[in-house]
Amino acid sequence: RAEGAEIQFVIDNSQLSLNIFTTRPDTIFGATYMVLAPEHEYVHQITTDKNKHSVEEYLEYVKSRSERERQAEVDKITGVFTGAYAVNPLNDQKMPIWISEYVLAGYGTGAIMAVPGHDSRDYKFAKEFDLPIIQVIEGADITSESYDDKTGKMINSDLINGMEVQEAIQAVIKKVEESEIGEGQVNYRLRDAAFSRQRYWGEPFPVYYKDDTPYLLDESKLPLKLPKIDSYKPTEDGEPPLARAENWKSDDGHALETDTMPGYAGSCWYFLRYMDPNNENEFVSKEAENYWNQVDLYIGGAEHATGHLLYSRFWNQFLFDLGLVSNKEPFQKLVNQGMIQGRSNFVYRVKDSNKFVSHGLRKEHNTTAIHVDVNMVDNDILNIEKFKTWKSEFNDAEFILDDGKYVCGVEVEKMSKSKWNVVSPDDIIDKYGADTLRMYEMFLGPLEDSKPWNTHGIEGVHKFLRRLWRLFYDEQRTLLITDDAPNEDELKTLHKTIKKIEDDNEKLSFNTSISAFMICVNELTDLKCYKKPILSDLITCLSLFAPYISEELWQVLGNNESITKAKFPEWNNDFIKEDSFECPVSVNGKVRAKINIPIDLTQEQVQERVMDLETVQKWMEGKELKKFIYVPKRIVNIVTNV
Repeated sequence: RAEGAEIQFVIDNSQLSLNIFTTRPDTIFGATYMVLAPEHEYVHQITTDKNKHSVEEYLEYVKSRSERERQAEVDKITGVFTGAYAVNPLNDQKMPIWISEYVLAGYGTGAIMAVPGHDSRDYKFAKEFDLPIIQVIEGADITSESYDDKTGKMINSDLINGMEVQEAIQAVIKKVEESEIGEGQVNYRLRDAAFSRQRYWGEPFPVYYKDDTPYLLDESKLPLKLPKIDSYKPTEDGEPPLARAENWKSDDGHALETDTMPGYAGSCWYFLRYMDPNNENEFVSKEAENYWNQVDLYIGGAEHATGHLLYSRFWNQFLFDLGLVSNKEPFQKLVNQGMIQGRSNFVYRVKDSNKFVSHGLRKEHNTTAIHVDVNMVDNDILNIEKFKTWKSEFNDAEFILDDGKYVCGVEVEKMSKSKWNVVSPDDIIDKYGADTLRMYEMFLGPLEDSKPWNTHGIEGVHKFLRRLWRLFYDEQRTLLITDDAPNEDELKTLHKTIKKIEDDNEKLSFNTSISAFMICVNELTDLKCYKKPILSDLITCLSLFAPYISEELWQVLGNNESITKAKFPEWNNDFIKEDSFECPVSVNGKVRAKINIPIDLTQEQVQERVMDLETVQKWMEGKELKKFIYVPKRIVNIVTNV
């Protein structure tokens, strides 16, 4: 719900006018430009001949962007000038009319008056395109950001100067209503739930029509099952596929609804049915529901969670209100996994030519950035020959190189075919194997963070798996495995890894698990450990992350059953407890030495050992000891008299 005003702005040298909705009519004297949504009906009518080409190029770019992307990527500033101007109705100032993706056609009127001094997105846009910024609320500092609060006195604002913001809002609304150029208004932003779908797959609605009035089927007629049809396409006259079914009618001969429910209709409550799947009298018995209780952990991407979790909670709370489930919330814990983002590459085309300039030289030319297929780019260097054969229009392209190379621009964006930054999992698997792909995705960063994909980074994970293989085979493929008993160092390396993996799995911290595996394999390689008891437990842990290589090596170790049947190993604290630690020694605030200290020493014993160090005596410079501080397992700090 948004309260504000709709105000009319006349377009200069035109019979047209723009209606804009604003929640801040008080800032109208700070408006310095207008912005239209790219889809606005006036775009083509008001664009001047001089600006037509750049506007059409921009509209093509926007077609590749979803509304969700345009809303989410708030730091992405793009736009184009139409060449037209609008007139501010309260001070007759002409304002340039721009087009930008940050204005949405479905919100308000699809046009805004931009007040960069007091709106953050307008401010970023004005800074990007060097547009005027006027302050109209006193006391604010807009040198580095806009002032968006609705508090303060108006300045530079003609008839509302000196008024508080709330008073000024009402005064402007009154003025535009008296002048018959606008009115106070309340707008609502609604989103369609889109529950009804015009397709075959999905639960059919238990609804029939009698005299064009819908009625519910009696419960005794349920379940209503999908009929067989000859094609899953819509009918020739545009009806849903179910309209193809013969006798898709109630027992009384009335036509049944031909729309179906969406996929999330059933998935909203399937977790409840899993608790008692063979119960033919109720979807879940009280006993089963009380036994299984809530789902412990729900993992899904942000888009999936808002599309599915939202409805699951609605369903569950509806059933809770009916007394059919015992918990209001369906899930105990929610984790939104981050999105794997694409790493886009760009080439820069010189305006009105088929010439392309390298990234570092682009500012010397008037250029347009064009997405290029990342599969023809290696470490941001363009394969020019592949580019020329990519599209026929580039066959005779010319290139302005930087040090003999064409360096592409880079930007992290959502993976999308339209941005040519999609990396095919099949290609990665063909080159590196599925285990490398799986582990690299986990290694990119914390589960809940969005992470940019970089194919070059995958080499490190692939090398790790090759080092693991070398613990089993030498370069001549001779098996190295022995049945020897492990020593203390090998057991320590293994068991600290088991503990780390167990702890990380509980926290869903998979990226740090991959690091722990890498450290473990490096240490076992240095120890030349090829011992079956150590490697068996190691690959059992690893099988959660790299199942294919683990399964193969499990068979190499002489196991007949699958590694999926193996029990996760238990770590033993006796093998990993430390007898000593390397202690930094600080003298007057600066670390001057390190000493290996047994952890069971008293402070007096530690002090005796530390004070005997020549390095410590050197940095004390003959001064008297004032304070000796020992933090067990951490640090020693020596303070001397000045």
